[in-house]
Amino acid sequence: MKLPVFCLAMIMSAGAAFGSADAEYDFYICANINRNYVIGSKIVTTNGVFQRTDGGWTHIGYNDTGLTAVAFDPRDRDVIYTSALNGLWRTLDGGKTWRMCNSWDMTEGRDVAVDPNAPDHVYLAITDGIAVSTDRAQTLVRKENGLPERGKYTQAIKVDRTQAGRVLAACEVGIFLTEDGADNWRQVFKTTDTVTDIQQSPHDPKLWLASTQSAGALISRDGGLTWKRIEGVPSDRALYNVTFDPTDSQRFAVGSWAYGVLTTEDGGKTWTDRNAGLPENPRVWRVGVDPSGRLYASVYQETLYYSDDFGRTWHPDELAGSLVNYFVMLPKVSR
Repeated sequence: MKLPVFCLAMIMSAGAAFGSADAEYDFYICANINRNYVIGSKIVTTNGVFQRTDGGWTHIGYNDTGLTAVAFDPRDRDVIYTSALNGLWRTLDGGKTWRMCNSWDMTEGRDVAVDPNAPDHVYLAITDGIAVSTDRAQTLVRKENGLPERGKYTQAIKVDRTQAGRVLAACEVGIFLTEDGADNWRQVFKTTDTVTDIQQSPHDPKLWLASTQSAGALISRDGGLTWKRIEGVPSDRALYNVTFDPTDSQRFAVGSWAYGVLTTEDGGKTWTDRNAGLPENPRVWRVGVDPSGRLYASVYQETLYYSDDFGRTWHPDELAGSLVNYFVMLPKVSR
């Protein structure tokens, strides 16, 4: 199904369009392009979900500075969910109309995920817990049994693509796992500060990575049941997110406000600072990799940078003043 396009964002002029290696995938980001904007300003900004197309970045959906993540129904690309400061939004018609799905006590959405094996099931990470829908977000209820009374702030939530109802949540006091669709949660890794991101490898579903504020980067090789800290990644300052290269199972990257971009090309055995070519002391908000293996770094108050050699050289994107909150890659659908 065709995703309707509502307005063009600032167009990327540098770099070629996706080639044959990634022709079977679509690539999206959630971004705010609002440098110098303050409440009451007459500056016009474009924010929300953007899709990478042959022409560059195209804005879809509605304009909202508070979007944090986007998820799609795998059966129907016209069904889109966004987490936002005021909760969870859904469209059933590719973005023409939207509905707010949450009640007043489920605001400040941080992440949203759809279960690929049970697509009516939608999971929303919020600042005081987790909400779940089993009916395409017609209704949304809290499901927090097993989460701590204090410390259930949830920054990220990811569904295991191999098993319906199996979900991992990155919370304020560690990583939590459910295997029954959020009826029950249990802690599988304990931290003293927030787990900032959690990701499943596109190559090996048993391999997961996580980033934290004070425990460094974490790795699990048994589907998230057990975790250990990755040697060579610093832990004295916050890490903001982790990502996998879909074209190379040995390549991971970490984004950090303090350390910039860190990469490995040997499955995490050794790590390299890849900040040469970025602004001095880059405050990296997020990193991501597109279907071609192009590495991106969103640098605060700068722009979205990209690298076609996994961080050895960098080039500025045309999304000047942007701050990217989320990267997502999806299989293409027929048009």
